[in-house]
This record gives sequence, structure tokens and C-alpha cells, in this order.
Amino acid sequence: MADPHLASLQYSITPVNYSGLITIKSGIDGNVINDNVERYKQLNQKHLQGVTEGSAGNIVWVCVQTVQSAVQIAEAAHHLIFLDGKPQQAVPLAGKGGSWAFVQYQAEVKEGKSLTLDKFVAIYTSKPDDVADPLAEARKAVAVNPGFETVAGNSREAWQRIWDKIDVVVEGNRMDQKLLRLHLYHMMVSASPHNRTIDASFTARGLHGEAYRGHIFWDELFILPFYNIHFPETAKASLMYRYRRLPAARDYAHAHGYKGAMFPWQSGSDGREETQVLHLNPLSGEWGDDYSSLQRHVSLAIAYNIWEYYHTTGDREFLENFGAEMFLDICRFWMAKAKLNPSTGRYSIAGVMGPDEFHEQYHGSTEGGLRDNAYTNLMVVWAIDKAFRILELSGTKEKNIREKLGLSDGELEDWKIISGKLNLVISPEGIISQYDGYFDLKELDWEYYRSKYGNIYRLDRILKAEGKSADEYKVAKQADTLMTFYNLDEAEVRTILEELGYRMSADYLKKNLDYYLARTSHGSTLSRVVHARLANMIGERSLSRELYQDALSSDYDDIQGGTTAEGIHLGVMAGTVIIALQAYAGLNLREETIRINPSLPEGWKSIAFGFTFKYNRLNVKIKNNSIEIKGVKTGASPALLEINGKTYHVAQGDVLNVKL
Repeated sequence: MADPHLASLQYSITPVNYSGLITIKSGIDGNVINDNVERYKQLNQKHLQGVTEGSAGNIVWVCVQTVQSAVQIAEAAHHLIFLDGKPQQAVPLAGKGGSWAFVQYQAEVKEGKSLTLDKFVAIYTSKPDDVADPLAEARKAVAVNPGFETVAGNSREAWQRIWDKIDVVVEGNRMDQKLLRLHLYHMMVSASPHNRTIDASFTARGLHGEAYRGHIFWDELFILPFYNIHFPETAKASLMYRYRRLPAARDYAHAHGYKGAMFPWQSGSDGREETQVLHLNPLSGEWGDDYSSLQRHVSLAIAYNIWEYYHTTGDREFLENFGAEMFLDICRFWMAKAKLNPSTGRYSIAGVMGPDEFHEQYHGSTEGGLRDNAYTNLMVVWAIDKAFRILELSGTKEKNIREKLGLSDGELEDWKIISGKLNLVISPEGIISQYDGYFDLKELDWEYYRSKYGNIYRLDRILKAEGKSADEYKVAKQADTLMTFYNLDEAEVRTILEELGYRMSADYLKKNLDYYLARTSHGSTLSRVVHARLANMIGERSLSRELYQDALSSDYDDIQGGTTAEGIHLGVMAGTVIIALQAYAGLNLREETIRINPSLPEGWKSIAFGFTFKYNRLNVKIKNNSIEIKGVKTGASPALLEINGKTYHVAQGDVLNVKL
């Protein structure tokens, strides 16, 4: 962690009941293939080709390059040999071949004595954000092996600095504590402070497996809130990854007949759409059309992330120079996609999929996509409202931003008209229809399918294997309409609904949660994260705890039956940490005032954590009957807090104790 280009391995062998010759062979293998995901094995697995390899004394090196993008990857390794702790002048036997190189050592070892190898490795690439000559840099970096303890010590110190910042300490449940720290660890080995210079974002499976081929979806929405409060430069790097691919998003929108920027559902290195158009159903063994690229809400997630990053960090420079342009062009896309329905006098957005993923099209239709997905339309209204706020915040830069985008007063007026008349379908009971036509679908016999199949997480595949389709039924893989309330406070959603002319009852959130939860299979582990938060919002603490436990243990127990081996679920891991802070510790950073309204789960005696909000760093410890807040570092003004409705100020060095 002290230097991401370096690694060190120490390997010791101690004979316990014999004396004799021991041989150690060590090297670098560049012939690795992508063989981690069973269903991909019929596809090309070889993504590297050799460039050069070699050895000199105790050092070996290998350089390869990726077959498609021609990115060079070079590794060099320097070896030290010790016998009973004493350095040995061992003469290595070296070997090399196509994309591999090794050294081999032999030593006579007596019983009870240890033979130890220190292997010091450097890795560099020719990516634009790395170095020009990766092999030269790697060989230079390992010219001297400082020894395992030196490298490990440096890494340990760097890890400790990170851990002091991110740790979430839970008393009362050791398993919850262990799993939260497991998730924190996996986040840090997926993206750390080092990523502030890397042109990449958060892949769905971290760096832990080959599922989804390392593509980037919308998981930043669940992940960035954690990085915003701890490592804003890393969060900004993720947003800059999107900004650099804004031209590709504009091209994608233009190719589909729209203005503005339409980001792809699956993004890779160049920002084009990487989503497959065919999908293999492992239950039936048949291929079928895949319309998942119609999840255009990924652009709304990016807009949401831009705003949340700015709001949490106060980084006006980013907003003015990059974020505003990206945000406004996303809004322009959605306004171009909205079409007036003369019969209703409202605007509709068609040809999309919501986060649910089970519903790809109207049953019997030959085209993919749905009309007036509630989550999409509500978030579009939110985005347009924020667009005008962003223009206000841009100050003297507003003129430049509008000129760069060619954004006229007339177009902005159109945005206000369209966003104020977007269509939703709402039942007389106050249920917000997932999309126009959802209420016409058939109800599923859930008990029948549970008794027949047991695990019905992937109901879409089960139904297709039976010759049916999820498009016929009121079923969902994960939260869709309800996802709105994960992103926004209930009061903000109510305001948006009122802007659109809809009046809701006081208990409409509970009604909608009950309705959709009964029709959700939780085929995505993210579903449990979202529903755990919502259940806690309406006071269903037992249900919240049950869903949270499923999410918290989902990778540890591999509850989806083999998917964890293909890579951990980074969004869920981040989501469980955020739920601990935002739902159970009650930390709310959505306004200018920090609000804390705790609701600790049964069994948790306390939770302690730190966070940064608008230049104020605070440490918090919450017990069932008290809150302690320490001002670690505050900006020009003390931090403003609201705890259970009462206002407090905390300056640097202050310790605030509040009884609950």
C-alpha cells in the first residue's frame, strides 16, 4: 500500500525430520489466461501476448502486452536467499521461454534449519496514466532488494493511516464487526488513495474476479458516498473517468438520435457501450435477446454522483470545470428523450429499463424497453432541478459553460416545462407504478415457485426455462421505484411528486415498500441493501435487520451459489458500510447541516466512525443513550450539527456529548 508498483513475498521451508537438498524455483509467468468464469470459457481467454523476457543474476523479467489495446505490462523480480537467517551467495539456474522466466536455487538444509526466499517484484504498465517504458522502470525499481520486512513495514504504516480514517467499530456483534471490516478491506484493495492518478472507475466486482469482464456499471452510486467522506481525490478520479469519456457518451446519444450525453450501461476503456446483445440462460442452455443496455438510468446515477461529490466535498473547481458540463449534457439527453403525449398533456420517456432488470420490454413486443419508468422520471425531475442550482453555483463560469454547450435561455425554459409535466402512473391507493403498464401484469404464485425451486432469486431465468417471461408478471429482481428513496430523502421525493402535480398520502412510502417488497425476488444482493435502508426509514427495524444481515454476509456466505468466486460484489460491500453509517448511526449529509438521528440495530451496543463533510473532519461514537462527537479538523467555521432536532456547533478540538 505504500507503493502500488511494488510487492514482496517471503517464503520459508523448515525440514522437521530430515536433512537434505531443497530446490526452490521462482519466476514470472506471463502466460496467464482469463479462466475464472465458467460461462466465459467458450470465449477467447487469452488476452496477453509476449514482448520479451530475460534474466541477469538474481533478477528475472517478463514483458507482455494486451492483444487488443496493446498496453504493455512488465514485471521484474529480484531474489534473495537465506539459510538459517544468513544470506547465501547461491548461484541461480535461470530459464526462460515464451512470456516466462525463472531462477532456481539449491541448498543443503539441515533438520530444523530454515531456507528462506525473499522475492521483490515491481510492476509497471504503458497506460497513459503510468509510464512510457514499463520494462525499464520495473528493472530499475528492483535493482536493489530492500528485504521483505522493509517492504512489509512500509505497507503496514500506509495501511494503518488508511485504517485510522475508515474503520467502523461496532460493539455487541463480533460477526457484524468482522464483515464490515472485510468489506472495508475489499474496498481499499479495489480503490485507494493511489487511484487519484488512475484513469478508471469502480468495476462491479472490484479487482477480485473476471465476472462482467471488469466493466463499469452504475455501482459508483453505492460506492462513492464512502469515498466522498474519506478520500475525495479518489472519488473525483472516478468522476474524471466519466468526464474523459463524455465525447463517447455524446456520440452514443447522437447515434440513437438524441442530443446531449448518454453514457453506456457497461463501460470499459474507451467509453463505448460494452453491453452484450445476447444472453445465455444457464438453466435452459438457450441464447436470447438482451436489452439491458437500455438501462439509461446509468446517466442519472452519474449526474447524482456529480452532485453528491460536490455537495459533500465543496469542490467548486471540479463542478465549474468538469461536473457542470457533464451534468447539463446528461440533462439535455433526457429532455431530448422526453416526448409530449397529446392525449394526456404530459411528457413520456420510452425505450428504457429501470433498475429492476427483470422487465426488459412489453410482453409480446418485438422491441426492447418500457415507457415512463417511475424511478427514471422522478430522477430526471430531480436532475433538472439540480441543473438550475448548478448554473447558479457556477457564478462567473456560467456564461462559459453555457457557451461551450450552446445552452440557450429558450432550451432551459423548455427543460422547466418538460420536467414539470413528466408522466407517472399512480393507483388510487397511492402505489407508484414501476412503469406505464405494470399494473396490467399478472400476479405470480410465489409460494408455488418457492416450493418448486427453493432458490428463486433469478426468477427471470426460471420463467424463461418454463417458456414464460418475467415481462408477464409483477416480479422484480431488485428495488426499482423504491430506489428513488435510497437516493433521496422522502421529503425531497414528495416535493418532486408535488411539482408533477401528484398528491400523496402521509403513509405512501410504507404502502409502496410493502407492495414492491412482496413482489421482489432479491436476485441482486444490492436489493437487500436498498430495502434494508427503506425498512429502517419506516420503522420496520426487524425487517431491516434481516435484509441487512443477508447483504452483509452475501459474499462471505456466497448466498448466490457460486458468484463470489467470480469476484466480490463491490457495490454491496460499500452499501453495507453506508447503511451502517446512514441508516443505523443515522448520519444524514444531504443538507447543509449534518444531521444525526441514530437507530442502532438490536445487539449493537455502539458504533464509532469518522467522516469529512465540507472540510470538517469529525469522529463520532454512538451508544444507545448517548452520542460523542470530536472535532478533529474543522474549516473556517465550526461544523453545524442537528441531533434529534436540536442544533449544535463543533469546532476543532471540541468534544460534544449529547444524551439521547
